[in-house]
Amino acid sequence: MPAAPFTFVRLKYHSGDWDAVDERMPANLLHSLVQYTKVPVDPKEKVVALDSPELFNYPFCYLSGHRLVQFSGAEKQNFTQYVRNGGFVFVDDCNHDIDGLFARSFEKQMRQCFGAGALKKIPKTHPIYSQFFTFKDGPPNTGFELNGWGDDLVHDYLKAVEIKGRIGVLYSNKDYGCEWDYDFRNKRFLAEDNTKFGVNILLYALT
Repeated sequence: MPAAPFTFVRLKYHSGDWDAVDERMPANLLHSLVQYTKVPVDPKEKVVALDSPELFNYPFCYLSGHRLVQFSGAEKQNFTQYVRNGGFVFVDDCNHDIDGLFARSFEKQMRQCFGAGALKKIPKTHPIYSQFFTFKDGPPNTGFELNGWGDDLVHDYLKAVEIKGRIGVLYSNKDYGCEWDYDFRNKRFLAEDNTKFGVNILLYALT
């Protein structure tokens, strides 16, 4: 684990609506990281432009949105180099729709960055599902899927781009960003803390 405090970095990209949703989600996940682990954290989210060299100072980044994702040349170069150098990007489709604009355009960007077929479904036995908490059935469902929004499907998988056997891009159509977008003090009203899988994601990115 890093000695420096963990920073939750949100990626700003020129296309789409990178800042449209899940404003409280980072603070919620950081609270869970403090609650369950000994990882030191910076309590404030940081926004970093995808085409900035500052990106390479952080091991974890988050990218989300509803609309078109079309990286500029500099964004594409940074994204590819960051992942190939060992960085981790968690990407969440806020439409939770496998055929929506965000999904189609982001997957196209991944083909251009890493080649056709690089973004693949990961099995339910993948180590990310047992990194800290155990999820025997793979990725936990979200209330947004169960409410029938988007493509009316419950996605029983996540996709990833792996570099040398390790996830560099974790891609979700499940809308975890909105699922975790609430004040962390309200977790006490939940029968089960639904941010636990977020803890797994962050710890996987840091190991």
